Amino acid sequence: MAFDSENLIYDWNVLGEKKRDLSKKVQLDDESLRDGLQSPSTVDPPREGKLRLVRLMEQLGIDGADIGFPGASKKMYDDVTAITELIRDEKMNLKPNCAARTVAADIEPIIDISHKTGVPIEVAGFLGSSPVRMFVENWNMDKLEQLARSATKLCVDNDVPMFFVTEDTTRAKPEDIKRLYLAAVDEGAHAICLSDTVGHATPEGTYNLVRYVKQFLHDEGHDNIRVDWHGHRDRGLSLANAFAAIDAGADRIHGTGIGIGERCGNTPMDQLLVNLKLMGFEGYKDRDLSALGEYSKLVSDLVEIPIPLNYPVVGNDAFRTATGVHASAIIKAQQHGYKWADTVYSGVPAADYGLRQKIDIGPLSGMSNVKYKLQELGVDSDDNRAKLLLEHAKGLGRLISDEEIKDFLS
Repeated sequence: MAFDSENLIYDWNVLGEKKRDLSKKVQLDDESLRDGLQSPSTVDPPREGKLRLVRLMEQLGIDGADIGFPGASKKMYDDVTAITELIRDEKMNLKPNCAARTVAADIEPIIDISHKTGVPIEVAGFLGSSPVRMFVENWNMDKLEQLARSATKLCVDNDVPMFFVTEDTTRAKPEDIKRLYLAAVDEGAHAICLSDTVGHATPEGTYNLVRYVKQFLHDEGHDNIRVDWHGHRDRGLSLANAFAAIDAGADRIHGTGIGIGERCGNTPMDQLLVNLKLMGFEGYKDRDLSALGEYSKLVSDLVEIPIPLNYPVVGNDAFRTATGVHASAIIKAQQHGYKWADTVYSGVPAADYGLRQKIDIGPLSGMSNVKYKLQELGVDSDDNRAKLLLEHAKGLGRLISDEEIKDFLS
């Protein structure tokens, strides 16, 4: 018998007076190959690995990607060129951008690659904006405005798109960020980016900041300017902040695969995609995200940072149980023909992300675990032997491996 999942799960998330606008088209920008590589624990992946990752970004429907910092080294310049050529040659929808300080030495390599490949590459020109940054760098607002204007003008004069990024926006004064953003827009920037560079913001602070910026852009007649949000997770609030930014009107959210990045990392792109789909946002509700597991594992492999076992959705334990009560309920759901049997004990349907439910045997298991695992392994055993296996597994004080199961029953 098949069941309608809507009748089996009562969803408190959609109740109450506060309604999220799911019709808004939220764009995503993948920073895995730039901010992600700023983690001190990562390695710079080989070029072929970067190309594979960009193909998976395209497959997942990610809108844009920061593909590197070509002003940093010849290798990075060559990698960015190769990625841009891939995007061009495979006619991808993915729109490339590159980070740059607001100085000609960083911007000119991006202009060169863009002209050489014939692909528009957004220049993500960044500039510190908070009082603490100005204090330690001995900057003043006149100097910052001049840098914002000259960098934007350099891009516009060379026919490459510019989106202006303020670093540490969540600790900057309102009048300062307003002055800098309007200066860049006045010179031709088509987008701006608000950055929670040190993970300082709370969801309330994020909402307040984005609303403030959206309001003064509206008041100045700049409703056409795209507003990006770039968050870090030093306080573990990056995902909540991303949705607060969306609720406040942000148009594009930045993230990285499995949240890699400077210090504690960035907003996890994989978790953004999962939640946008589960919440039913326009363009995500029916999107095929079956490549998400492959994408996340590739990021992990390329930068040599392991995915934590209990990491949401793509961690090894995300859809794995050895608890008897849980396993029994999941197995019963499968026997009922319930398509999303894993959701009996998970808030996420595994198959939608190229993953599957796993049931193992350990100290808290029951006979349901044993019978399921033996069937999965194609091992025949009578009830007595199955009970002995369960007793043996409980005595180990840990999960028993597939090899150990086969050895015990052989």
